[in-house]
Amino acid sequence: MKLIIVVPCYNEEMVIIETNNQLQIVVNKLIDENKVTAESSILYIDDGSNDNTWNLINKLRNDFHNIKGLKLSKNVGHQNALLAGLLTAKIDNDIVVSIDADLQDDVNVIFKMIEEYYKGNEIVYGARNSRNFDSFFKKHTAILFYKLMCFLGAETIYNHADYRLMSKKSLDELSNFNERNLFLRGMIPLLGFSSTTVYYDRQSRFAGVSKYPLIKMMNFALNGITSMSVKPLRLIFLLGIIIFFISIGMFVYILLSYFTGNAIAGWSSLILSVWFLGSLILISVGVLGEYIGKIYNETKDRPRYIIEKYLD
Repeated sequence: MKLIIVVPCYNEEMVIIETNNQLQIVVNKLIDENKVTAESSILYIDDGSNDNTWNLINKLRNDFHNIKGLKLSKNVGHQNALLAGLLTAKIDNDIVVSIDADLQDDVNVIFKMIEEYYKGNEIVYGARNSRNFDSFFKKHTAILFYKLMCFLGAETIYNHADYRLMSKKSLDELSNFNERNLFLRGMIPLLGFSSTTVYYDRQSRFAGVSKYPLIKMMNFALNGITSMSVKPLRLIFLLGIIIFFISIGMFVYILLSYFTGNAIAGWSSLILSVWFLGSLILISVGVLGEYIGKIYNETKDRPRYIIEKYLD
């Protein structure tokens, strides 16, 4: 079986050399154990970096025979860059492993993934055992996100990022998903192929800073929710029904108060009602707008990424 490891990179000049060193050890050991063929390789995707990342990929290409490079014309985001690498890698490889360049994911887990693949699994997910290196805020918001996705009906793997093994067969089917609003963590389980999960301890970054600050994490979570579920729209309808019955109850209460002579004119209840209903309307319009915006982007059918250079 021919293996390729896909590594999306964005401003990773501080870590890419060490990342390559560790991945080379893994690939060479797999070759020595006859788990993969000698033609196995590593593909680095430069997602429009504005540092020295692409030059270092070129240098690695010259120093190692098994290095490939993919340069995108501009920064298109992690999910699109990763998809570009996966769809390029599947052309002439049997197994594709995707991993981020920051070395937070244990590269030795690839050995377990290969073992699970040979047991008949087309997809093998890598999931962390814990979030000990995350801040209190990031840890608990991540837990909330996974629970929310589960509640909304989206099939996701708990504590799984984008560290996974996929067979050529599964990637061929993934290429049939044409949506522009990508959330690969929710899309890949939809393929339905036999799969399993391997667990590992995630480490802190080897060098550099996180490419997912708070704003990007929020956008990623929002995109994941609205890309994989229409339940927020249904919840708006349900909330409207609940408020309708509450309003009937309030109407009965007002009538009783009026006829019993207990009606008291005041601004408090009026202002509270106006603010509550106003905010509810704005939230509802916002949710609807999010979905309409996604429909708008899908109908334009623009390319998800543009490949500027490919070092094969």
